[in-house]
Order: sequence, then structure tokens, then C-alpha cells
Amino acid sequence: MNNRIHLRDARRMVIKVGSALVTNNGAGLDLAAIDDWARQIASLRQGGREIALVSSGAIAAGMQRLGWSKRPREMHKLQAAAAVGQMGLVEAYEKIFSRYGLATAQILLTHEDLADRTRYLNARSTLNALLEIGVVPIINENDTVVTDEIKFGDNDTLAALVTNLIDAHALVILTDQKGLYTADPRRDPAADLIHEGAAENREFEAMAGGAASQISRGGMITKIRAARRAARSGAHTCIASGREADPLLRLAAGEEIGTLLYASSSRLAARKQWLADHLQLAGTLIIDSGAVEALHSGKSLLPVGVLEIEGEFTRGAVVACCDTNGEEIARGLVNYAAGECRRIARRPTSEIEIALGYIDAPELIHRDNLVVHVAN
Repeated sequence: MNNRIHLRDARRMVIKVGSALVTNNGAGLDLAAIDDWARQIASLRQGGREIALVSSGAIAAGMQRLGWSKRPREMHKLQAAAAVGQMGLVEAYEKIFSRYGLATAQILLTHEDLADRTRYLNARSTLNALLEIGVVPIINENDTVVTDEIKFGDNDTLAALVTNLIDAHALVILTDQKGLYTADPRRDPAADLIHEGAAENREFEAMAGGAASQISRGGMITKIRAARRAARSGAHTCIASGREADPLLRLAAGEEIGTLLYASSSRLAARKQWLADHLQLAGTLIIDSGAVEALHSGKSLLPVGVLEIEGEFTRGAVVACCDTNGEEIARGLVNYAAGECRRIARRPTSEIEIALGYIDAPELIHRDNLVVHVAN
């Protein structure tokens, strides 16, 4: 199978550009490079694709504006550099993308935003709305307020989290290397470029040698880990050079450039595995026999089948669905908070708005957000 078809057919993409590219290795914002990405993204948008851009560069741009040649270690100086640099970064993106008829929006996130379920869902809703109306979100970590994220974080990880957040089909990481090599090509001239492989292949981490530069915080190792993280939701990742001619357009056309790290499992299967294995339960819904049968038949959980709610939880929390004997039948992401669930339990979908005064979703848990346990 030609795995490059994954990129050719990807309708929703996350593109990440690193600090070295955005700032021309720390010399200042590379306006020509930003213009080139805007041109390519405009072409992809015209082809019907939805694009979110994760951009590093705030700290590096601030360092340049402040005349600092070396990345500082002190947290307050890093935050100061980010605050200064973010001004120029956003201005450049807004001005340049507008030349190609593209509206942009600034989205600043922290890892906390994506760990908290309510904030996660709010961020997801905002990004989905922007993409649907044709706006290109320009996403960066909120370096002016985070602490450990600056010290230990990186935008490769953020790009993978955003990929999962918006159910993107592909993640493209543009860097100053042609892709993943069997060894660090800066130290080993005999190193070979890896054209493709499974994102879950742990052997790639050993090949990802080389530390980050004075400008960036990542390195190839964070890109490999980001690809593995994105693969959990079924997204395919390509690591390619941002300095080649038209890399985004060529990748979208299925051309073999860079390193493709493809997801081995489907999007839905990967998401359900994440639900089953990686989230703690916030509460329990006791469901009747009809609801149990519906879940085993692959249907969503409706309020009418819920008998009782245990625990206190917010919208988007992971809850268990148990039968009247207390056996867990399924677990999933609930569309309403605990108090709201109690008000609509045992009611048909047609009465949700009557009970709450509004309706967010016709089901308590959509089947795409449910993991149903297989009976032994």
C-alpha cells in the first residue's frame, strides 16, 4: 500500500513550524518564509482542506528584539521574551496571511487547557468553529504564563495534542532537517533518510540523535514522540524540511519527501483505546436493560435509559455506564454535567430542552465517544 495516500487524502491538517524556521535560526522573523507558508496554505484551503498552524517562535523572536543571542535560563526572562516576541509574531502572520485572502485567529494554549475536560471541549469547539468558517488558527503555547511548559515543553507535543483535539487526519512538522535519519546526519555523513515507518515503532527514538539548538527546545526526539502521540487518534505524521520548495503542496500531492510516520490503527479504534486505557472515571451512570442492549448494538446512550447518576462531574468527563447489578458495561465522554444528567434521566430526547432550557446534544454519550466492553 502507498502510505503517502494518507497525506494526499487528508482533509484536515495541522502544520507545525519550528523556531529555527520562523526566525531564520534566531536572526529575526523570517517574513519571506512566513509568506511562502501562507501561499501554500491558501492553495490548500482553496482545495477544500482545513488547516491549523502551530507556530513556535515567540521566545526566539523576543530574544532577537531584545538583542539576546543565547536563550536565557531564568523563567521570568523566558516569559518576558515570549511577551515581547508574541507581538511581532502575531502581527506578521495576520498581515501576511491577509495578502492571500486568509483570515487568522490567535490561539494561545497551555497543557493545562488540554488536560482539563471542560477547557478541552471549549478549545475544541472554538477551533472547530474557526476551521469550519475558513479561518486559519495560529496556535502557540502561552509562554507568558506557563512555567514547566517552557522549561520542559515543546511545540511538537502541542501540535500532536492539537491534532488529537480537532480530529485532524494528518500532522506535518516542518523543520530544518529533511526528516528522520538512521543517525544524526550532522555527525554521521553515512546516515540514511527514513522515508516511512509506523509511528509506534520504538526503534525510531534511538535514531533521533541530536540535541535542540540554542533557539529551539525540541529536537528530533520530540518529533518522534509527537508522531506517536498523534497516532493514538489515528493521525499520520510527516516530518519534512521547511526549506525545500513547496513542501506543503508536494506532501499534499502525495510526493515522497520527508519521513512519513503512519498510524497503524484507525482513528476511531485509537480514540476508543485512549478512552478505555488512559482516563480516570469521574462518575457512574446506572442504565436499564434496554440501554445495555442498545450499547451492545453500537448505539449511543440516551437519557431515557439512565436510571441513576453517581458522583459529581462536569461536561466532557469520563464516566462508567453500569447495569443494575453494578457491572461496568461501557465508559465514555458524557455530554452533560452530573446535575444536568439527573434532570434529564429517564426522559426521552425530545424533553431535554424542556428540562434544561437548552439542548447541547441529543444523547448523553455519543457512540463515537463510547467504549463498550466485550462480555467474556
